[in-house]
Amino acid sequence: MSAAKSPILKLDQVTIRFGGLTAVSSLDLSILPGELVGLIGPNGAGKTTVFNLITGVYQPTEGSIAIQDRSSIGLKPFEITARGVARTFQNIRLFASLTVLDNVRTALQMHQEKGMLSALWRGSSFRVEEKRIEDRALELLDLFGLARFRHSMARNLPYGDQRRLEIVRALATEPRLLLLDEPAAGMNPTEKQELMRLIQFIQQKFQIALLLVEHDMPVVMGISERIVVLDYGIKIAEGTPETVRSNPKVIEAYLGQEHGA
Repeated sequence: MSAAKSPILKLDQVTIRFGGLTAVSSLDLSILPGELVGLIGPNGAGKTTVFNLITGVYQPTEGSIAIQDRSSIGLKPFEITARGVARTFQNIRLFASLTVLDNVRTALQMHQEKGMLSALWRGSSFRVEEKRIEDRALELLDLFGLARFRHSMARNLPYGDQRRLEIVRALATEPRLLLLDEPAAGMNPTEKQELMRLIQFIQQKFQIALLLVEHDMPVVMGISERIVVLDYGIKIAEGTPETVRSNPKVIEAYLGQEHGA
């Protein structure tokens, strides 16, 4: 059934070079609507570079990138977000000096229906729109167990809740594809189990696709439907977790480092 779907994201022979260094080489990658895909590889394999290419931080040296069958080459990161692609970061990038509520409200304002004139006038339609945004922000925070922190500064949240808030803020942009960059970093085993449940909940509740970069093998193998493996910027394997786990190239390049750990 999924074969009939058009990819929400398609990278075709994407290459990026920084001077004499080829960070990603001739990468083909497609993600279907609602799919949960893992992207793995050793440190320096090019995983975060792929995220930066998808989100417009970098432009490819060669190849094409399409979001919902439309080229995204040349678009700014905020334009990519407007196309329906959101991301979190390996190092949390919340608005630390804003409240939890305002972090989410800021993301929701991207889809604000009233323009600048209405904001300056602050008429009844503006107040209705602001109320709608606040209600939606609280709804999202409540869904992820963060409503009780609504008036707290984001920097004061426990680490795991900061991770959760960053995901909520990304979801507030109403993405069709969510990119998660090492969401399990710094988490203990209990938090990682909760994260796995959270990611699966997001996929089912919001009916969106997810692309997950993660070093923690139990996490990525436990929830991904398909896994893509990079090594020195080259795709060396792709398939189900079972297929990838037993691939000799993957074991040599990455998984082999984990044996006995």
